[in-house]
Amino acid sequence: MLSRLISFLNACWRPSSDRYSHSGSDAAGRQEGLLWYKDTGKHINGEFSMAVVQANNLLEDQSQIESGCLSFLDSGPYGTFVGIYDGHGGPETSRYINDHLFHHLKRFAAEQQSMSVDVIRKAFQATEEGFFSIVAKQWPIKPQIAAVGSCCLVGVVCNGILYIANLGDSRAVLGRTVKATGEVLAIQLSAEHNVSIESVRQEMHAMHPEDSKIVVLKHNVWRVKGLIQVSRSIGDVYLKKAEYNREPLYAKFRLREPFKKPILSSDPTISVHELQPHDQFVIFASDGLWEHLTNQEAVDIVQSSPHNGSARRLVKTALQEAAKKREMRYSDLKKIDRGVRRHFHDDITVVVVFLDSNLISRASSARGPTLSLRGGGVSSLPAKTLAPCATPMDVGNS
Repeated sequence: MLSRLISFLNACWRPSSDRYSHSGSDAAGRQEGLLWYKDTGKHINGEFSMAVVQANNLLEDQSQIESGCLSFLDSGPYGTFVGIYDGHGGPETSRYINDHLFHHLKRFAAEQQSMSVDVIRKAFQATEEGFFSIVAKQWPIKPQIAAVGSCCLVGVVCNGILYIANLGDSRAVLGRTVKATGEVLAIQLSAEHNVSIESVRQEMHAMHPEDSKIVVLKHNVWRVKGLIQVSRSIGDVYLKKAEYNREPLYAKFRLREPFKKPILSSDPTISVHELQPHDQFVIFASDGLWEHLTNQEAVDIVQSSPHNGSARRLVKTALQEAAKKREMRYSDLKKIDRGVRRHFHDDITVVVVFLDSNLISRASSARGPTLSLRGGGVSSLPAKTLAPCATPMDVGNS
C-alpha cells in the first residue's frame, strides 16, 4: 500500500511532459552521474537526440521537445517544437519558461489557426509577462528573484517551414548537404544577443544614446551596465523595471542612477526558413556547448556518426575539450561534483533534430508520433546526480 502511495505521489510531482513521453525502457531518458540523455526518439518530422550535463549546484539549463499538435485545436497545425532555456542567477526563470511557453504557443496558434512569427512572438511576450507577475508576488519575501533570468531559444518545424526564435546566446545550427561535393555545411540560424559581439554593443548604444556606460568592459568581459553579458532575455526584471532595482535586492545588482526605460529587451529575433531536401538536421544548444565547439565541428560530429546518441556525442566532445583546456583527463573531470564542476564548464544542453524531407512534406496533415519530453529526466534523484528539472516550487506552479 505504501509503495503504491509513493508511486502516486511521484507521478503527481513529475512534470506532465514526462508522463506522456514515449513508452519503453528509456522513455524519459537515462542517467549517468551528472549526464542525462535520450539517445534517440521520433518526432513528427524525423528523429531526435537529446542530452544534458549539469555543472551548477542547481541545473539552470531547462529544455523540451514537443511534437504533434501545436495548438489546442485538433485541426492543428502539426509539427515539432524545441526549446532550450539557459538560466542565469538561478533556475526559476528557465523552469517557468519550460512550464509555460509551449502552452502559450498552443493558445495563440489555436486563436490564429496557424503557426506564424506573430504566434511565436506573442508566446514569448505572454511568458515574460507571466514571469513578471511571479516576481511581483514574490518580491516581498524573495526579492532576489528579480535578478533571475534566462536565455530562450525556440525552433518550430511546421508545414515545411523552420521558425527560429532567440533571446540571449544559445544557438541553432543547420547541417546542410552541398550537392556538388557531398559535404555538410554548418549554417548558423539564430542571432545572438551577447555584448561580446561588437554589433550587439552598437545596438545597445543606439537604443540608449543617453547612457555612455550602457556597456562596460569589466575584467576583460563586456557586460551590460557591468552586470550581464546578454542584452535580451526573459526575466532579469531588475534591469527592465526600475521599481525592482532597489533594496532589498543585493547591492551588487543595484544601479546608482534610476533608469526610465528597460535596459534589457524580451523581444526575440525570429527567422523563417523554408526547408529543403538537403537540410539534414538542426543542432539546438545552450552556449555551454559553443564555448568548446565551432559550428562546423559540431556539424561534422553529427554527420559523421549514426543518429543514435548524437547529442551525447556532442556533449562528451565538449567536456573533453573543457578537460583539455585545464590540462586534465576527461575521466577526472567526470568525477567532479556539481557546483565545483561550474569552474570547468557550464551546464550544457543539446537537442539534435533530424529532418526527414519525406515526413516534412506530408506532416501538415499527418498526425505522426506525439512526443513530450523535458531534458533532465525524472523528479527525484540521488544527491550526486543531475538535479531535477521540476522540483515543486512556487515559481513553477503559478
